Amino acid sequence: MKLGITGKVAIVTAASGGLGSAIAHGLAAEGVRVVVFSRSQAALEALASDIEKEHGVRSLAVVGDMCVAADLKRLVELTQAEFGGVDILVLNTGRPPLPSRDAMDENDDARWDQAYQTQLWGAVQVTRAVVPLLVARRWGRVVNIGSASVKQPMPKHVLSTVFRAGVSGLMKHLANEVAQHGVTVNTVCPASIQTSSLASSYNLNERLKSIPVGRLGRPEELAALVAFLASDLAGFINGTNLQIDGGMVGAL
Repeated sequence: MKLGITGKVAIVTAASGGLGSAIAHGLAAEGVRVVVFSRSQAALEALASDIEKEHGVRSLAVVGDMCVAADLKRLVELTQAEFGGVDILVLNTGRPPLPSRDAMDENDDARWDQAYQTQLWGAVQVTRAVVPLLVARRWGRVVNIGSASVKQPMPKHVLSTVFRAGVSGLMKHLANEVAQHGVTVNTVCPASIQTSSLASSYNLNERLKSIPVGRLGRPEELAALVAFLASDLAGFINGTNLQIDGGMVGAL
């Protein structure tokens, strides 16, 4: 299957590890030139170097914070200087503060503010900075990495559910507004994808009991879905919240 994105330019946020890193590699494997963005300079530079060695495409590391307007301005300027623009935005964000708590136990205003900044406000800032560049090109793809908790709220995930649901709402508005310019906007809703953070936060034996396919998802499976949604072939998919969870969410 030819995705038709060889030579395109993608920005992947929160890319220095975990799902962000896997997505950057997945796009690069399809011939996409990848700009990776996060606060972790050493990890980010190592990722960009690995992408170039493994996939033979140019990768640019830009260090910065999704919530800092000056950092995003620099991200856009460096991307335009290096590649002349951008075609694909993968909007990945950090996780809410740990430990996870029940809704009635979330009484710390600082935790609410941190989750808001990390997940919702950062997403707003990035879309404001990058989406106009896609519109100007009259072709583009925005893929937001959300969570299955926006489909079926999971215990102790209130901070994730509340703010990721807000980002899903933002993506739906954008999908309705920018499709006329050749830009599609979709949200991917993963759950139980095998990462180091998952292993450190959950009893995996208990988690597996809730997954009909009987295993955890692989980061490269999520990356493949993102690459498809970023492709020419997915041009009629717009405004969706698409689960990738092995059947864990019980909703129709």
